[in-house]
Amino acid sequence: MKLYTFIAILFLLSFSCAKKDQYSVGQQWNYKTRPTEKSSTLTILKIEEYPETGKVIHISISSLKIKNPASPTGFAEYFSHIPISEEALDKSVTTLKSETGKKPDSLEMDGYSYWKREFDKGDAGIFTIPVSEIISSMEKSIVAGDYKK
Repeated sequence: MKLYTFIAILFLLSFSCAKKDQYSVGQQWNYKTRPTEKSSTLTILKIEEYPETGKVIHISISSLKIKNPASPTGFAEYFSHIPISEEALDKSVTTLKSETGKKPDSLEMDGYSYWKREFDKGDAGIFTIPVSEIISSMEKSIVAGDYKK
C-alpha cells in the first residue's frame, strides 16, 4: 500500500511542477481563435514578473484578419505586442506549435518598450481576457478610430 501512495504522490507532484515553466521565449502556440482566423498563432516574446500583476507574458499574434480602415487592403494581419496575464493565456492556448527560441524583432521590441514606459508611469496595464477577445476588442477600437500607437 505504501508503494501505491508514493507513486500517487509522485504523479501529483509531476503535474503541479509541469505548468511552472510552460511558457518560454520563442514558442509558437495555437490558440482558441476567432472563426475567420483558424491559422492564426501567437508567439511568446518576453516573460516578466511584477508584484502588482504577477507574471506578464508578452506575445505577438500573426495570421489575423482585423478590419483596419487605414490599411491599403482594409485589414491588418499582425499585432506586434500584446501584454497578457498568464491566467488569460492559459485559457487561450491549445497546443504548442513550435519552439524556435527566436528572439523578438525590433518592431516587437518597439511595442514592448512603449508599453513598458507607459506601464512604469501607471498609464498601461495588461490584458486579463482570452486572446480572441483581445483581438475583437482591439478591432472595434481600430474601426472606431479610438486606437493610438
